[in-house]
Amino acid sequence: MDHNFPPPFLTVLVPCYRDATGLQELHTRLTKVCVELACSYEILLVDDGSPDATWEVIRTIAASDPMVRGIKLSRNHGHQLAVTAGLARARGERVLIIDSDLQDPPELLPEMMKLMDEGADNVYGQRLSRKGVPIWKKACYHTYYRILSSLAGCHIPPDTGDFRLISRRVVDLVNQMPEHHRFLRGMISWLGFKQVAIHYHRDARFSGESGYTLVKLFRIAVDGITSFSIQPLRLATMLGFFFAFLCFVGLVHTVISHFLWGTVVAGWASLISIIMLVASLQFFVLGMIGEYIGRIFIEQKHRPLFIIDETTTHI
Repeated sequence: MDHNFPPPFLTVLVPCYRDATGLQELHTRLTKVCVELACSYEILLVDDGSPDATWEVIRTIAASDPMVRGIKLSRNHGHQLAVTAGLARARGERVLIIDSDLQDPPELLPEMMKLMDEGADNVYGQRLSRKGVPIWKKACYHTYYRILSSLAGCHIPPDTGDFRLISRRVVDLVNQMPEHHRFLRGMISWLGFKQVAIHYHRDARFSGESGYTLVKLFRIAVDGITSFSIQPLRLATMLGFFFAFLCFVGLVHTVISHFLWGTVVAGWASLISIIMLVASLQFFVLGMIGEYIGRIFIEQKHRPLFIIDETTTHI
């Protein structure tokens, strides 16, 4: 880190992946907003191992604007670890986390700063609508946030992402959290302090296409739920008791039918169906347990959360 200059008051942290075509517009809008705030600032662009010219664009922007710093990760670590790398290098007393696709408007920053002036430590964006998102994906988001809210051990506001302004003490505490499977919006909510929502309508992407496939969204959902709740394990226990009860009822029915009416229980098709149902539930429960065991295995390796390949300055 360069100690020749005092740290800025504000850091704008932007994780980037395949964003070569939109970074110039992002830089223009961010710079305009930050200059109007009339406070010292820096824009920290983190290239998450992009295969396109994203890093070259970041270097060009940083060379022309001393307020911009760039970090290139050694490979694609994923969005959450890219943000983590930025938080570890952010110097500001306040840090705005915003994606590079301009779906979250930088122009909300002055209002977020005002809310933090009034005592908030976490000013998070809460979406009222999403432009350019298919109906099926909106339904998935809606369902996921409601499930997460019911299972998590802390209040995680629905319809929120990582777009937020956080205070220095929140940044420092998040940097102390060592877990590899990071779900930052949940981690920040778990810390507590004063948290305030700012509502907005999310725009369509400025350029490019979303990298979140159905598989990636599913992985994020699993990470979010298993990182903040052991309720799925308790659900497995409840399912075990429920099916044990059904088996007991079926056994009682079989015995009574045999001794009172001398009938033989028929229905091999239904029997096979039940066996297949129970077997599938067993695999489901084993997979659920495996998720938690896998997390224990990864955490015990104590590998670094991210690896930096190159920076535009000594940071």
